[in-house]
Amino acid sequence: MPVYSISLDELNKTLPRNAEQLRSWCAALEAGGILYFPETPVPIPAGDLEFLLGQHQTGSKLHKNIAYKPVRDQLSGVDARTSPAAVVEQLHGIMRRYSASVTGFLAEFLAPYHEQWLLDYASYRPIEEEGRDLPVRRRNDLLHTDAFPTRPTHGRRILRFFHNIHPTRTRNWVVGEPFPRVVTAFAPRTLAIPRPDSPVAHAAKQFAQVTGLAALVPRWKRTAYDEFMMQLHNAMKEDELFQQSCLKEYVQFPAGSSWMVYTETVPHAVLAGQYALEQTFLVDPAAMVTQESAPVAILEKMAGARLA
Repeated sequence: MPVYSISLDELNKTLPRNAEQLRSWCAALEAGGILYFPETPVPIPAGDLEFLLGQHQTGSKLHKNIAYKPVRDQLSGVDARTSPAAVVEQLHGIMRRYSASVTGFLAEFLAPYHEQWLLDYASYRPIEEEGRDLPVRRRNDLLHTDAFPTRPTHGRRILRFFHNIHPTRTRNWVVGEPFPRVVTAFAPRTLAIPRPDSPVAHAAKQFAQVTGLAALVPRWKRTAYDEFMMQLHNAMKEDELFQQSCLKEYVQFPAGSSWMVYTETVPHAVLAGQYALEQTFLVDPAAMVTQESAPVAILEKMAGARLA
């Protein structure tokens, strides 16, 4: 899986005028590449960084992933009953600023998309990834492509911008083969090639969504595309032979670096690392420089029908 390193000098020479270079970086990203910034283009204020690194180490209740929902300006994953109100408020402000900073940078860097995306969650990940005791489907150290059980994308692509804020350690990833090869390997033996909903099923889902019943049964919110992607995510993690024998490439992201990747396309796993920030965007496939590279386009070609 190609990793494209972009220095701040190169970035400053490109933004905002070099439209051809920006389109080239978008195309590389869409094809399954990882765009890597050895020095993050979204620096974090020293006070914010000190706060984030200090809370977990001093025994705060910030002991798991913290999610920030920018559209609603909501913070979750921290127990407000046991954490001081000032701590929660400061964390909320830091996550709000981080989300806005990443969004501002990508609005310029991904200018060919014209901001045709939905702003999804940001997260702070303060715990060590290596050795986490989690159920198979929730493990981060197994190769997988992303799909959200309760937040179907309806064909939108999952773009994630990561930032390793650990002062000294690398964040260690492994990435697998390109999406078309993974789908070709899994679909014939473990997954049904997606088919569009029947008119009756489509009408039932629409009724569930309008009335709010879909919130009770996550599957009712999913299109045929979302259902397939959820099955693929689970099948990859549960296949021990695949995890042991598939081709892998190991990538280490140093302290202070950032990287971005379409995680529904690039099989990936996190082997080790602590203290990271991340912002997710759901990007319209129609905004792609190479629309044929989107997973929904690949799967619809296989199915011979629209799936989302």
